[in-house]
Formats: sequence, structure tokens, C-alpha cells
Amino acid sequence: MVFFQLTIDANDPARLARFWGRALGYVHVPPTEPDTTWWAHYRGRADDDGTFYDRLFDPEGLRPPLWFQEVPETKAGKNRLHLDLYATARDDALPYAERVRLVEAKVDELVALGARVQRRASQDDPEDAFHFVVMQDPEGNEFCVA
Repeated sequence: MVFFQLTIDANDPARLARFWGRALGYVHVPPTEPDTTWWAHYRGRADDDGTFYDRLFDPEGLRPPLWFQEVPETKAGKNRLHLDLYATARDDALPYAERVRLVEAKVDELVALGARVQRRASQDDPEDAFHFVVMQDPEGNEFCVA
């Protein structure tokens, strides 16, 4: 089995960790369950209060952690990797208008946290309906909400 974390370059790691923690429902404390050697490793490296200012963890311990690595240079160019956040359960039984509403509600929440909308794309086609919004986090990293 391969364990991995996603590492994101950042000028202000604490700021991006706060943003992405709220966006993903992640926390600054390594999980205790499932009891793995990786979670024990992170708990051993945490600050005195058991937290990290620059790392985030899935509270259920199932999804990969995120590390916001401080770098001196600012972001230049388009990301080669980005996150897609799904505001719905990918349930095609939901009416198209309801899926759009859920996506836009998540977009509004993320804008309130400091994200910016870059562009929107929609297609209300029974064979291939979609609605997504390309956004940027507070440091300009692109991601999508679909």
C-alpha cells in the first residue's frame, strides 16, 4: 500500500491551511483512528498542543493529508495539478437546476473565505449535463467546484 500527502507550495501556509480546512472539512490535528504508523508519525511531530499550522488532516483518517510548504516565490503560471470539489454526491437523479444550486452555494461559501471565481461552464443536456466553476484560492491556485 502507498501512503501519500498532497504538498502545496505557499507563501502563507497558515492562511492557506485555514482556507482549505474550511473548504474540505479537514482539521489541523492528526487523526487517532484508524491507528496507523503514519498517523502516529504525524502526532509525534505536531506542535505542543497536538496541532499543525501548515498541515491538514481528514478527521476520519481516510483521505490524504495536505501540507502547505512555505516557499519564497509567488505562484507563476497555471497549476499542473488541481483539486475538484464536488458539491453533490454525483447523483444524476438530482434535477440539473438543483445540482447547479448546490454548486453555486459552495462557490458562494468559498468566495466568502477568500477564493475568487475565474470562470463558469454549464451544459443542460440530458445526455451529458454539467455545471462547474473554476476558482482560485487566496494565493491564486486553481481548483474546480462541480
